[in-house]
Amino acid sequence: MFRRAMSSAVKLNPRNFPRPPLCEKTPRHLEVKWNGQLIADTRDAYWVLETHHPPTYYLPPASLKVPLRTTSNSSFCEWKGRAQYYSIEDPSKPGGMVKNRIWSYETPTEGFKPIKGYLSFYAGPWDCYVDGEKVEAQPGDFYGGWMTSDIERSTVKGGPGTWGW
Repeated sequence: MFRRAMSSAVKLNPRNFPRPPLCEKTPRHLEVKWNGQLIADTRDAYWVLETHHPPTYYLPPASLKVPLRTTSNSSFCEWKGRAQYYSIEDPSKPGGMVKNRIWSYETPTEGFKPIKGYLSFYAGPWDCYVDGEKVEAQPGDFYGGWMTSDIERSTVKGGPGTWGW
């Protein structure tokens, strides 16, 4: 449904995204780069669209070019279930790790089974790209959506004063 809108010149308005969220394949090319090093690259991803959120992208584990380690951190989403978090070595600090900026759902709820084991990245400290466009992080530090130029920003939740929209 939303893939058709994405291919036109029309901006995507997160106010009109579904609730409960929609999980579907996206044909977009996704890349994650860190200090010029490619750490993930795919055209075989899913996006999750939820009211007042920019898309959250889920990349297949095979797209990852560097190893991850699980952390003890987890969170719970009312729609997707329990998330598992990961750490990754910081290429700018030998032996340094960045923790809990990548997550997956290993036992997602029924409507989100397609993203089982797929990885989602917060937009930072690395650079994330959608079809070659560098994304901005969804406002705030709680949600993991990726903001691109085709997203209507005035309807996005996450910044100060938007809790509870």
